[in-house]
Amino acid sequence: MHVLLDQGFTAFGQKVSYAEFIGQVFALLVVFFAQRRSLWTWPVQLVSVTLLFMVYVSAHLGGTAARQVVIAAITLYGWWAWTRRRDPVFGVVVRKGTTRERLVTAAAFVVGTVVFALVLDAFDASWSPWPDAALFVGTVLAFTLQGLGLVEFWVVWLVVDAIGVPLQIGSGLYFSAAVYVVFAALVISGYLNWTRAAARVPRADDAVRIGSADR
Repeated sequence: MHVLLDQGFTAFGQKVSYAEFIGQVFALLVVFFAQRRSLWTWPVQLVSVTLLFMVYVSAHLGGTAARQVVIAAITLYGWWAWTRRRDPVFGVVVRKGTTRERLVTAAAFVVGTVVFALVLDAFDASWSPWPDAALFVGTVLAFTLQGLGLVEFWVVWLVVDAIGVPLQIGSGLYFSAAVYVVFAALVISGYLNWTRAAARVPRADDAVRIGSADR
């Protein structure tokens, strides 16, 4: 594994380790498979987080490194959840979140970022604790929502991308920053794909209103 960190090539005037390159390529593949609601999303993600964990530890990004560990755990859950949510015709069933789910997600992002940033700062685990914490919390939320099959996970990913680009540049990880830009385009496409797929499934809010009207 150390060979992948020590060896690499030059891009954007900076050295890119093979670990960073392969990890980010696999991360792009994750988005590609997620767009198509393929179960390959999850095993590919496991490879990506393993490699990127090493990269971020070496770059002294404690929060970003820690999120890889959490993502690995969520990935196992997502893999299990998607195997139980597959439709023989339409594939993995997805839906739009309820108003309550959206509010809880927003609150979790804000509170989680504040708490984790304070932890990173207290332990001097990151040179930029606030964006590092936001990146960590946003990623965890995105993968959690993805495992639940909620369309809103793509929106959270856009927020993560917006935070991730300047953080990666500041850390000297220019290749990763470029990958985040590509992510943004794929995320928008994924959001549109999932929105179309979710149109076949009524939101829980709508179901409640319909049920109330029937009574």
